[in-house]
Amino acid sequence: MGKRFHILTFGCQMNANDSAWLARALAAGGHIPAPREEADLHILNTCSVRAKPENKVYTELGRIRLLAREHPEREILACVGGCVAQQLGEKLFTRSRKLRLLFGTDGLTAVPETIEHLLRHPDQRLTLLDFSHEYPERREFPGREDPVALVNIMQGCDNFCAYCIVPLTRGRQKSRQSAPILEECRARIAGGAREITLLGQNVNSFGQDSQGDGTSFTNLLEQVAAIPGLARLSFMTSHPKDMPPELIQAFGRLPALAPRLHLPLQSGSDRILRAMGRGYTRAAYMKILRSLRRACPDIHISTDIITGFPGESENNFRETLETAQEANFCASFSFAYSDRPGTKAASMPDKVPAPLALERLARLQDWQNQNSRRIFAARHGQKAWVLLEGPSLKEPFPENNHTKATDPVQGKRRSWHGREEHGFSVNLLIPDSLRPAPGDLLEAVITGHGRHTLKAALPKTC
Repeated sequence: MGKRFHILTFGCQMNANDSAWLARALAAGGHIPAPREEADLHILNTCSVRAKPENKVYTELGRIRLLAREHPEREILACVGGCVAQQLGEKLFTRSRKLRLLFGTDGLTAVPETIEHLLRHPDQRLTLLDFSHEYPERREFPGREDPVALVNIMQGCDNFCAYCIVPLTRGRQKSRQSAPILEECRARIAGGAREITLLGQNVNSFGQDSQGDGTSFTNLLEQVAAIPGLARLSFMTSHPKDMPPELIQAFGRLPALAPRLHLPLQSGSDRILRAMGRGYTRAAYMKILRSLRRACPDIHISTDIITGFPGESENNFRETLETAQEANFCASFSFAYSDRPGTKAASMPDKVPAPLALERLARLQDWQNQNSRRIFAARHGQKAWVLLEGPSLKEPFPENNHTKATDPVQGKRRSWHGREEHGFSVNLLIPDSLRPAPGDLLEAVITGHGRHTLKAALPKTC
């Protein structure tokens, strides 16, 4: 009899993609997804890039212990995977007697069969924490796809930035062979996906390690973009030091390639960039942005920024803020620095006091919020292509009298959520008579915006 399972995911889109695969694999094995309170099999797919997600893992293990005490009649089994499992290893077993399996990112493919083994042997605990020398291919489970499909193209990273734990928890870079990538992309599109997002720690360096098959990242983009049925193509994450001219030009010549790019800056100070080991300067970064905007004037750039890196002065922070303003980022994922065990930065002197790092973070985020609102406001009246993902959970247009949910001509309308070509979330009112469905790509006109979401209507209704 199958177990009721619940997967809780922390961190990046690669983790989200890994969890989605694991859910499909478990369901194919007869197990049943369930809410956390009803599940007997609990899987935590973890992130240790920052300290907060790591602390959440301990909180969740505590909740699982409490659930087991409240339901002694149920045999509850817990698994921890991802970066925290790789980082802490068997130390995690001391946190809960219900914890039976630890697995790293390279061990994911063996998790379904290992869980079956543990269900047959309730006295055992196992680990799947060894790194593989090659990208670990995994069996796919065909089915109805979401409109946006995430496809891993590599694993690990060779950059060893001073603050980053990824090379220690995900291992060295291993590119996936191009043939299975293309095969998976075709299968996902055949299953109903309209957009493909290629994922990796540093997609720009795809194919440059010993596991590559001679296919460059730009060439891979060209091959994926040519697959029939693909409406939109995107990727993340890129490293500025590995941004070749041919990749920049691809934004101007591949119609399927979405006009958006996530390009981590981390700091606008050359001194801090050197200390981080990033391999580029502020001027080099801005040169890339200018080239991207020449190749694709409509491109929108988002970024990552760290405040309070060891040794960061007020002047260094101001350089970062000025760079962000000049770059005109549409969004930024910003965090105050925190030590990660085993990284070079953890042993650096001149630590910035946490309150000061957080104060700088607040100033940066205040500017970004204002700039994002300005960019959203500039979209009013513009056309956009919205890829529908599903009906909105709530009606987002209560203040718009001209977009009432029912009108005498078109009848009942409901709000759908989706994303436009720049990656912004959109709520769009659509008449039920059009029979919209997830995966539809509709032309719309932007009519307004909220804090994080654009509002739109079909051209004849706005």
